[in-house]
Amino acid sequence: MIRDDTEALRTAAALAEEFRPGASGRDARRELPRAELDRLTATGLLAVTVPAAHGGADVSAATLAEVFRLLASADASLAQIPQSHFAYVNVLRQQGSPEQQAFFFAEVLAGRRFGNAQSEAGTKHLQDIRTRLVHGEDGSYLLTGVKHYSTGALFADWIPVLARADDDLLHVAYVPAEAPGLTVTDDWDGMGQRTTASGTVELADVAVPEAHVVPHHLTFTGPQLHGALAQLLHTAIDAGIAAGALAEAAEFVRTRSRPWFESGYDTAAEDPLLIQRFGELDLRRRAADALLATAARAVDAARADLDDDSAAEASIAVAAAKAYAGSAALEIADALFEVSGTRAALDSLNLHRHWRDARTHTLHDPARWKIQHLGRYVLNGTRPPRHGLL
Repeated sequence: MIRDDTEALRTAAALAEEFRPGASGRDARRELPRAELDRLTATGLLAVTVPAAHGGADVSAATLAEVFRLLASADASLAQIPQSHFAYVNVLRQQGSPEQQAFFFAEVLAGRRFGNAQSEAGTKHLQDIRTRLVHGEDGSYLLTGVKHYSTGALFADWIPVLARADDDLLHVAYVPAEAPGLTVTDDWDGMGQRTTASGTVELADVAVPEAHVVPHHLTFTGPQLHGALAQLLHTAIDAGIAAGALAEAAEFVRTRSRPWFESGYDTAAEDPLLIQRFGELDLRRRAADALLATAARAVDAARADLDDDSAAEASIAVAAAKAYAGSAALEIADALFEVSGTRAALDSLNLHRHWRDARTHTLHDPARWKIQHLGRYVLNGTRPPRHGLL
């Protein structure tokens, strides 16, 4: 059990240092981080957002964001796996009945992991969810559909499934991983975040008791922070990738790069042009971290006093941080080669994993729409829409 924010941050920092040395090898071999995820779970870190009334640490959004940033700086794939876990703990906080909260929060405190079965391929758009939750005569449901990009499902004890019920409204069904009719396939072959096992979940008439179904659509009928919190964690992963790439670039230049012959210096680290470029890159990293921290504080402030205005401020702050952190991660991961030199491009060194991770992760949702909402808000005072990506 982790008792408070300080302990959560200390634990995350220690885990990041523990996971960092093996991250490149796991990526290169596409070796799924089962042992590392079990280690992460065993510390109690995955239970830190359980409300205090149910025995959890109930840490702040600022702490949770920093936890993810630290983990992603060491291994972006490993950090991505529990993102959905926390998102679906939050669904229970918002819309779970007292009985559902008591049951599932106890599961989380006992070390059970939530996965994700949310996105679908081949539909009109992201919100076109076709997985069906059909009400049976005995009060239970039957769940049928196919989900893709199901990060965390392969490692999960419970798989939250986003589906439409008979009323066509969105619900989340919490399904045990061993449920009959549920199949999880590790068929993820993305160029980046290679060890997230973000594969396919198939559901064929999976029986779900009514007690395990949460009316997620109610989340978006009033001021909400579901989207802001989920996007905050994605932002933290981008910021972590930026930090990890910059740290590895600096280490490479200090220890392995040769100076350019025209510089007149004995080491690459003394080259004033390289020093200038590292200063520019560190400025980008610091700005990403600062926007992440500002966004997290906005989420915490809205939690304390939630209304339309505070929810909008939180969503806008997170949108700004996400747009910036994504571009910073891409720039820094690309500049790693610019500053390190030809040797850094050797496939055996696997330094390109930072760029691959950044490029893959930043495709979750387009930054251009976040910029659009920022412009509408600052120019016309238009609040961002209520959905899970803002």
